[in-house]
Amino acid sequence: MRPVRSFPRLSPAERRVWNAYPTGAWVDLRTGDPEEDDPARGAGWGPDRTVRAEVLAALLRGARQAAQGGTAGLRLAGARVTGPLDLSDATLTGKLHLLNCHLAGAVSLNDATAVGVRFRGCDLERVRATRCTVKGLLDFDGSTVHAGIRLDNAEVNGQLRLSRMRLSAPGERLKPGANWMVDTRRTISLEEARERRLDQVRHALWAGGLTVTGATFMRDTHVTGGLRLIGAKLRSGIYLQGSVVTATGPHAVTADMLECGSAEFSAGFTATGTIRMRGARVGGTLSFSDATLKAPGRVLHLSHAQVDEVILTPESIEGEVNLGYSRIGVLLDRPDAYPGGVHLNGLVYEALRGPWSVAERLSWASRDPDGYRPQPYEQLAAWYRRIGHEPDARRVLLAKQRDRRGTLRPAGRAWGGLLDLVVGYGYRPWLAALWAVVLLTAGTVAFGAVPPVKIDPEEVRVFQPFTYTLDLLVPVSVFEQRGAWDPVGWTRWLAWTLIVSGWILATALISGAARVLRPGPAA
Repeated sequence: MRPVRSFPRLSPAERRVWNAYPTGAWVDLRTGDPEEDDPARGAGWGPDRTVRAEVLAALLRGARQAAQGGTAGLRLAGARVTGPLDLSDATLTGKLHLLNCHLAGAVSLNDATAVGVRFRGCDLERVRATRCTVKGLLDFDGSTVHAGIRLDNAEVNGQLRLSRMRLSAPGERLKPGANWMVDTRRTISLEEARERRLDQVRHALWAGGLTVTGATFMRDTHVTGGLRLIGAKLRSGIYLQGSVVTATGPHAVTADMLECGSAEFSAGFTATGTIRMRGARVGGTLSFSDATLKAPGRVLHLSHAQVDEVILTPESIEGEVNLGYSRIGVLLDRPDAYPGGVHLNGLVYEALRGPWSVAERLSWASRDPDGYRPQPYEQLAAWYRRIGHEPDARRVLLAKQRDRRGTLRPAGRAWGGLLDLVVGYGYRPWLAALWAVVLLTAGTVAFGAVPPVKIDPEEVRVFQPFTYTLDLLVPVSVFEQRGAWDPVGWTRWLAWTLIVSGWILATALISGAARVLRPGPAA
């Protein structure tokens, strides 16, 4: 045990903390007046509530051992902690639990190992816990952190609690004309330093590579700055219901390659800035139910992701949505979830849910800001086929051909328009029958009124207007009528029109059938 003389001038408050540590007893310095005990006013607390950070650090580093049969721990309420609390590289000998405390200096837990760390309802300047290991609960519930929390590559073998917090990104503290030294051991200018630190300054929570075995709770928290969760592994999910994230840069949440059980950006969650989850893996539900999402450009970037279920039913949303090249089990959404463009190219889903009509789904599939893409139509048609809606699948594929027509050269557009008019690109073959009926009727009436003349007067034949018209429409003469009779006057133009129309109908039917019978997308 380190002797008390290491701190020869302990204040009465410090002495109480020193003596309580071996048994883990609480030291409560609060007055009982909620206004006076507000940690935000802690800078004005007097000596009777002031404890030096170095005293706390010495205890946690092993200055005093646990009492016989007891469990050591630092449990302190209502204290003003002066100086930086530096626990870097330490193995904490007891649990750290601060309640309603004011810490003006930075808290450093870099590379530290602890059995439990709790700052509940505290007012902290900054927390650095890079690569730390917490074998239990890491708790900041109800606290205010003015200059951000760093948890990059940390490991929490328990829950991470960040609920009901006020969390802000670190401000730029560089003074004009100052220089910074970097790892390359060369001096850089203020402007270059600002540029290098810009991303860090924009994030209130810096937690790339963080691993949490329990749930991560961040409910009803107000964040000024972004949440950086790149490559984080949140095994039991992350829950941000009711939280408000106001980005100071382009991204409110940066969570590329995130792995988690579930992710709840729901129940009043509000984000001003892009939510980027490119390449994320969500084993449960990714929910934006009743959320408010707003960004000047892309509001949700969820490309190349794998998610069991996506619920995209926000209260309001402004900006583009990118779901490209993702694999989603169930997509539950509404038509108003995509007020801007939507990137769907490469998206694969097992099921669609929501109050959609076929026309609305077609509009959804056609709104890629990059222009025509065939895959969204094919995927949608495959889904309709899988649920037994073959007519709707054909309608989708027809819309695909019509959208594709706009990308072709003039000749291709003209031929495509003709195929659409005559047989609906093969998906509406009944149109050909309709055209045939119209042409047959017109020819029968016209040739009945103005019969053609017999080419061979000696041949015995009885003229039938219907059979003659049908023989003109068929590309190859079947009834041998067109060679036996010669139209007269204006009916010659009608006969030529019928012959050309017959060839067009036959060609369109063959071309359309080839499109329909071509192997389509896998259902």
